[in-house]
Amino acid sequence: MPSNLRDQMLAVIADVNAQVAEREELVEMIAIALLTGKNLFILGAPGQAKSYAINAFRNRITGARQFERLLSKQTDEEQLFGRIDLSSLIPGSVPRDVLEKNPQYQDMYGRLEARLTSGGDVGDLPEQMERQRKALGELYGGDPQVNTAGKIPEADICFLDEIFKCNDGVLNSLLTALNERKYTNEGRTYPIPTISFFAASNEVPNFSDPQEKILEALYDRLELKVVTANIENRDKRLAVLRDKQAGRTGQIAASVTLDELKQMQEEAANLPVPEAINELADDILCQLRRNEITVSDRKYLNYYPIAQARAWLSGHTQVEPQDLLALKNYLWQKPGERAVVESELNRMCINPMQDKVNNIRGMAAEAKEEFDAAKEQVGSKALIKLRGELIRLYGDQQKLAGEAQSDSERQMTDGLLTDLESISRQAHEAVGFTYTPLDQLAALQ
Repeated sequence: MPSNLRDQMLAVIADVNAQVAEREELVEMIAIALLTGKNLFILGAPGQAKSYAINAFRNRITGARQFERLLSKQTDEEQLFGRIDLSSLIPGSVPRDVLEKNPQYQDMYGRLEARLTSGGDVGDLPEQMERQRKALGELYGGDPQVNTAGKIPEADICFLDEIFKCNDGVLNSLLTALNERKYTNEGRTYPIPTISFFAASNEVPNFSDPQEKILEALYDRLELKVVTANIENRDKRLAVLRDKQAGRTGQIAASVTLDELKQMQEEAANLPVPEAINELADDILCQLRRNEITVSDRKYLNYYPIAQARAWLSGHTQVEPQDLLALKNYLWQKPGERAVVESELNRMCINPMQDKVNNIRGMAAEAKEEFDAAKEQVGSKALIKLRGELIRLYGDQQKLAGEAQSDSERQMTDGLLTDLESISRQAHEAVGFTYTPLDQLAALQ
């Protein structure tokens, strides 16, 4: 048996991965979506097990109310959010949901049903029920009610397939549901308990087309995004085929309850996010913007729950640089941006200290090249400018040295200091000035 909540979630992830091939990234993102309450969009061609993976995972959340719908231009709001209970519009009539939620009426209904089933005397139960119905009618009759049973307003997990096929009428309601977890009908606003909305499509709308641009807001509210492909490995394809032929698909070997999922969410949300991680995330933001990849401030300011969920799944006691790798499914908008986002995350997060050291070393080398080009003409002025840059870089090096957490990282920062001192010494000697260590130059500032 799993020893803790994390082991239970990892068991569910492993169980789903055993049912599908080459969907590890998607399955992990489904887990992270549920741990963070974010929405997930899956882009892929038909027949790539997008729906199967989502359904396999959500079927392992016991006690969670589910909603699923294949959207089309004919889909209306009532199919998603429920329809007006016509009886609620009749003065004195009682809406069905009022009767269902009234304990006294339900108690009498249960006793009446039991007596009728056993053939016993019903006594005055029908009269009591009618009096109760009339009393409730005085309180609630004529107040429009929406019957939301089995619809999104009563679902913990929702799956909307072919989401971009929805019509304009449904669009606005979905926007509010995905973003605010609310639905309004007949002047009444209903809270939506949905933890995560999962959506799938085999295409992304052309947002430059005026007719499809309206869907851009809906796309933006699907924060996490995964792209699937056909199974590449032949052995894995055959393994899935053999399992299907043997009837082994669809078996559930691990699950978690809805209450356990909520406890998992709390554990993940309580993991500390060090300031160095926030700074690294900001560095990533700036680098992506330099690469002309649009990342809004809103998206940046909401990055950390994803990193916390990834850290929790990895068994970390706080968010670490490699946990930011999960942002590869968060920071891109256009599918063509995925490769650049993933490349920058790998470069900056797998060994962030080395990346920072290399950046400082590169700036020092550029400053030295500029000095070499100007020393013959301006001499001491070129040295003064170089020294100012080296003192600034020395300050950055000292900050990195203070952040070093291992012998290898300390070796990196020590090596950087050696290189900065070497550049300073060579420059001083080149113009006939006495060399002074950078720590002493910095103290004079």
